[in-house]
Amino acid sequence: MADLSEYKDVWVFAEQREGKLMPTDFELVSEARKLADDLGQKVVALLLGGEGISEVAKELGGYGADVVRVVESPLLADYTTDGYAKILCDKVHEYKPNAVLIGATTLGRDLAPRCAARLHTGLTADTTHLDIDTQKYIDFLRTSSTIDVDKQKFDLEDRNLKMTRPAFGGHLMATIVCPRFRPQMATVRPGVMKKGAFDQAKADAVKVELESFELTEADIHTKVVSVEKAAKELVDLTGADVIVSVGRGIAKDVEGGLKLAQDLADELGGVLGSSRALVDDGFVAADHQVGQTGKTVRPKLYVALGISGAIQHVAGMQDSENIVAVNTNPDAPIFEVADYGIVGDLFKVVPQLIDEIKAAKVAK
Repeated sequence: MADLSEYKDVWVFAEQREGKLMPTDFELVSEARKLADDLGQKVVALLLGGEGISEVAKELGGYGADVVRVVESPLLADYTTDGYAKILCDKVHEYKPNAVLIGATTLGRDLAPRCAARLHTGLTADTTHLDIDTQKYIDFLRTSSTIDVDKQKFDLEDRNLKMTRPAFGGHLMATIVCPRFRPQMATVRPGVMKKGAFDQAKADAVKVELESFELTEADIHTKVVSVEKAAKELVDLTGADVIVSVGRGIAKDVEGGLKLAQDLADELGGVLGSSRALVDDGFVAADHQVGQTGKTVRPKLYVALGISGAIQHVAGMQDSENIVAVNTNPDAPIFEVADYGIVGDLFKVVPQLIDEIKAAKVAK
C-alpha cells in the first residue's frame, strides 16, 4: 500500500496529434484546475511528442495548468503504447502525482490501462463526473440521482477522488474511489467536462519544463511505418454549435427522414447526429452517434427528431444549452429533458420548421 502523504498534484496527460493539442486536453485541464483548487495543489500537464512539441505547451496554461512537463524525442513523434507508457510511468514514479486524468480517446483508452497495471493502481474508465470535495459530490447527487442524500452518511473529510461513470449500459451511475493506492487514475469521456475560458496571462505565466528521460528503440516493440487517414470526412459532433439528431422515428422512410434532418441541419448551420439504433442498422456512420456508446455533446442547440429519449442517448446530450424535441408520443422520455417539445410527425413538422427558418433569413 502506498504512503498517500507522498502524492500530490493533479496531472493531465496532454494528448497531441501531429504536433497539435487535442480539444480534450483543454477540457481535462479545466476540470483538473477545479479538483486541484479543492486540494490546494497544482495542475501539471504531461506532454509527450517529437522535437519541438514544447512550442504548444503554453496553451495548456491558459486553461489552468501551473506546470507543463514536456518530453521531446523523435521516438515519441508517433504514438506507441510501449514508448508512451514507459515515459508516463517513469514520470509518475519520479514525481508521485495524486491523480492522473487521461482523455477516453482511442489513444487514451489504450494507454491508461497499460499504465494503471504497471503502477499497481486502479483505473476508472469513461468517467463523466469528478469530485474531490465531498459536499460538492453530495450536491451533485441531489441534482443528478434519485438517492435521498439526507438519509445517507458521508465522510465530509474524505479527500479521495470520486469518479462517477455510467454502468450497466447507462441504466445506473456508479461512483468509484481508489482509497488505498496512488495515483488515482481516470479516463474522461471527451465532451463531458466544460472547457474553461482561455486566459492569456496564465498562458504566459505557466512553467514549461523540459524533462530528462530514458528511452531507446529497444524499449519500443512496434514501429509506426505510416499514418493513413480515412478518406471519408468525419463529422465533428463535439465541436458543433448545432446538432440535428434522428432516431427510429424516421423508420417509415429512412432516406427521406435523413434528408429532412440534413436539410434542417444545413439551414441551422449545424451537423447531423443520430441515435444508436440507426447506426446499428447501418443507416448512419458511427461518427454521427450521440449517447452513452457514442459521443457526448454540449451544443448551443440540439434538435432530437423521432428520438424516444432512452437514458443511454440522453446521457450524451442532456447538457446541451437548448434542446428541441419532435416526437409523436407525448409521453416520450425525451420531453423530460427538452426545453421545447413538439408533439407531431417529424415528416410534417420539419418541412414547416425549414420554411420558417428560410422566411426568417429573408426577413433579415
